[in-house]
Amino acid sequence: MSFNVTFNNETKSYDNPLSVLDIIGPDKKYICAYVNGRVRELTYTLDKDSVVVPLTVKDRDAKPSYEASLRFLVAMAMHNIYPDLRIRFSYNVSRSIFMQILNEGITSYGNMAKDLEKEMRRLVEEDLPLVRKIISKEEAAKILKKEGFDDKVEILAYRPEKTAHIYTCGNYRNYMYNRMVPSTGYITDWKIRFYHPGIIIQYPRPEAGGEIPPFEDAPTFGKTLKTAHQWATATGCNTIYGINKRIERDGDVDFITLCEQRHNRQLCELGAMIEDDKENIRLICIAGPSSSGKTTFANRLRIELLSRGIEPIRISLDDYYLPRDQAPKDENGDPDLESVDALDIELFNQNMADLISGIEVQLPKFDFKVGHRVPGRVLKVPVNQPIIIEGIHALNDRMTASVPNHQKFKIFIAPQAQVNIDEHNPLSLTDLRLLRRIVRDYQFRGASAIDTMSMWASVRKGEFKWIYGTQEGANYVFNSFSSYELSVMKKYAMPLLEAIDVESEYFPIAERLIRMLKFFDDMPDKWVPCNSIIREFIGGSCYEE
Repeated sequence: MSFNVTFNNETKSYDNPLSVLDIIGPDKKYICAYVNGRVRELTYTLDKDSVVVPLTVKDRDAKPSYEASLRFLVAMAMHNIYPDLRIRFSYNVSRSIFMQILNEGITSYGNMAKDLEKEMRRLVEEDLPLVRKIISKEEAAKILKKEGFDDKVEILAYRPEKTAHIYTCGNYRNYMYNRMVPSTGYITDWKIRFYHPGIIIQYPRPEAGGEIPPFEDAPTFGKTLKTAHQWATATGCNTIYGINKRIERDGDVDFITLCEQRHNRQLCELGAMIEDDKENIRLICIAGPSSSGKTTFANRLRIELLSRGIEPIRISLDDYYLPRDQAPKDENGDPDLESVDALDIELFNQNMADLISGIEVQLPKFDFKVGHRVPGRVLKVPVNQPIIIEGIHALNDRMTASVPNHQKFKIFIAPQAQVNIDEHNPLSLTDLRLLRRIVRDYQFRGASAIDTMSMWASVRKGEFKWIYGTQEGANYVFNSFSSYELSVMKKYAMPLLEAIDVESEYFPIAERLIRMLKFFDDMPDKWVPCNSIIREFIGGSCYEE
């Protein structure tokens, strides 16, 4: 039976099955393709009516395929030149992949980076095919065991499907939990640099127009990731397998308490730092990207300070939004609510200067129903009472230019997870926050998963422009990730993601998130404390208005 394939607005009829590659041709700028709205490999077989749209590194939904293929290439090259070394991939500074040596007593060194780059270039020039094979989980376990991938064998037990995938390239076999390019010749664009104690691999980013962004070191961010990795490793929570085993061994209550205690310890450290300098600190500024848990954190920090005899007040930057018609416009002519200039910077600075000077101030309150500010609280702040300000732009010095730097204590908050499916497949920090926001928006704002996904690109653009750069100037970085949270959120997120129709343009995102969540053991939320940051997203918080 014949079928039609539409490509480049031209429809042709075919009698025999053919691949996407047969349709779009050998141009290696294409990484994968939409086939009837779903992301498919270029080797995918077409045998029914299809609409084919090829994707490049400029496209959001091609990034996971290119990045996974790049990790495969790096792992293969390392296997070829250093077969006795075990490596682990994670995400690191400058939106890059970080490769770490796991063998005890061995770290990367300058020559290793040069050797790796040379071998990767050789493999790319040889244009070796990456062949995908679907096999039973049992057969996959035998192959992975033979290759020395014990960590991949462990996580297979939590894979709900009866089958698994293996990719073969020459004599090398591995699996990266994602769709791959057809051959090594497609993985041409990357940069490698020695970054003690490992190696940084940069790659094209869609938010950078398909280019590799300039390398930007971020010591504060890097230190935070290192601390997160150390804690995850020490507690056995650096892999999904480890998290599942911890739940099975310790039980829900102990595991939740373990993770919450980590947050308590960070709050205690913060409280001590602020208490030690309480004579100078007048503003405590809290900022971070979307769905970091800023609101709950600000409340918990207030309680921590109260326990030390410090009585702060809280002010939200959200109350200083300009009316939408006065907000700056983005490139599409729409109000850019992610911009710092969407806030009344002059009024906020004046209010802070007056409050710190002991002047009584009529604060504004933004009424989101009517879309403009209305009169809010009347406040007069004693000289020994600090002000907590919370919002995505709280660390932007333009917002607090009227206050001397020595009177400001800056806190950056974000979930800094260092969790892998296995040693070669790290979980995305961005996907974690997206899951949080999907669940929260549905629980509290009546928004569907698609509503949240449709805004995410704009949110991310604003974060890169306005938020991430402020982390390096923070006095303290609070890691709001809890190792148990995806096990708890799974039951909330899965139905929302599974409800997205396969024809939706957001189905590829839903599919990616489902592939991550499915490996986690389910955990009931009954033992999650009412003051937990996770309650901000799933509900039941004692801080809910």
